[in-house]
Amino acid sequence: METRAPYVLIGSFVLAAIIAVFGFVYWLNNTGGIGPRTNYRVQFQGPVPGLLVGAGVLFNGIRVGEVTQLGLAPDNPRFVNATISVASATPVRADTRVGLDFQGLTGVPVVTLEGGMIVAKSGEPLTLIAEAGAGQSMTQAARDALRRVDTVLEDNSGPLKDTIANLKTFSDGLARNTGKIDGILAGLEKMTGGGTPAQKITYDLRAPQNLGPAGKTFSASLAIPEPTAVAMLQTQRMLFSPVGDNPGFADFLWADSIPKLVQARLIDSFENYDIAHAPLRTSDLGQADYQLLIDIRRFRIATEGETRVEIALSARIVDKNGKVIASRLVETSEKLDKVEPAAAVAAFDAAFARIAKELIGWTVQAV
Repeated sequence: METRAPYVLIGSFVLAAIIAVFGFVYWLNNTGGIGPRTNYRVQFQGPVPGLLVGAGVLFNGIRVGEVTQLGLAPDNPRFVNATISVASATPVRADTRVGLDFQGLTGVPVVTLEGGMIVAKSGEPLTLIAEAGAGQSMTQAARDALRRVDTVLEDNSGPLKDTIANLKTFSDGLARNTGKIDGILAGLEKMTGGGTPAQKITYDLRAPQNLGPAGKTFSASLAIPEPTAVAMLQTQRMLFSPVGDNPGFADFLWADSIPKLVQARLIDSFENYDIAHAPLRTSDLGQADYQLLIDIRRFRIATEGETRVEIALSARIVDKNGKVIASRLVETSEKLDKVEPAAAVAAFDAAFARIAKELIGWTVQAV
């Protein structure tokens, strides 16, 4: 039996292959491949290390073509002529800047085109002149910079040697006079108030202990809020009247600000009188039946006339409704023989003891 060849099938396959080839060629030259191209001549005024035929051409960072020809300029062997082929739609102008860039870790060179506004005259071949030094790589630039530095050092070797010698002389002088320099710096530091600050010494106010037997105890609860005072009294420093320089008290500090210290020691005094009915602070839980409100008038050392310690308190007792049921001014002073911290604190203890006893007796009778 004779075998029949499928001529129709073979002919259809061959025809399809021919059509596919023609389609690929059409795509390559128009849509996705080479397409319409324009050639431009580029002249580099120096070496172009690593540039090869087939290297890419970038316009504003976008690949638009490649290098098609390289050669030395016949009239000047220092120049390099190159021909680039780029897509015809690339807006190459007569003033388009040309350079050489090195991309990637291996430094593959590509021709770069940027900008341009001047349109070349029609019919004239367009030659683009690369900027001077466009082919200089980073390595070459570093070598040139080091070469220039070496030249500067060589030209100024004498002055540099003299400068180093002067520095050595100056450092030797500093070494010989280290002690004097330390003394000068210490004096400047002391004059400007620098250096390690002096350690402050803290002093406390003592509450009276021996208040005698409690003849009458408190039948109602009492609270002592923090006393009020002018801003000058909101301090831990020792206050003087009139204000003056008292170097012996430069490092003096009360254990707390004067209002808080008076509040704490008044509460201690009331506790020493009747521990079972000790007064409260306003921050404690509950509401007291009465409050002892204190305003500090004076808490200072007076140096006019006889030197003395002065304490003056304005006291008021108010009930839950805010009604003042009693008020009085309590003040005293204590002679101070020697104006120094320890003696001053002892005088304040004695004056405060009298103030506390008087306030306790008056408060007990009022509430």
